[in-house]
Amino acid sequence: MDFRPPLYGYDPRGLVEAEPRSLSPRLGDLRGLRLGVLDNAKMKAGRLLTYTAGILNDEFAFSQVNTYVKRGFSYTATPEMIEQIAAGNDVVITAIGD
Repeated sequence: MDFRPPLYGYDPRGLVEAEPRSLSPRLGDLRGLRLGVLDNAKMKAGRLLTYTAGILNDEFAFSQVNTYVKRGFSYTATPEMIEQIAAGNDVVITAIGD
């Protein structure tokens, strides 16, 4: 007889059900476009993104730089925030910043 307890595991990958989407076409030039910066609220993300946006702005002279901050790093951006970002920007950057 085998008295060892059964061994159970957890698969952290989960299941994602989503329709495949094609990538957006690559932009030819970033000069004069509107840059969106999405901060995920991790401790150093804001500093990293501000620094990166500054370097990019020096090179490409964006017409606007718009910053958005999520509620927290473990939360997804709300549908309203995603719509606002999509409507008000031509390109967007984000980072983890740990």
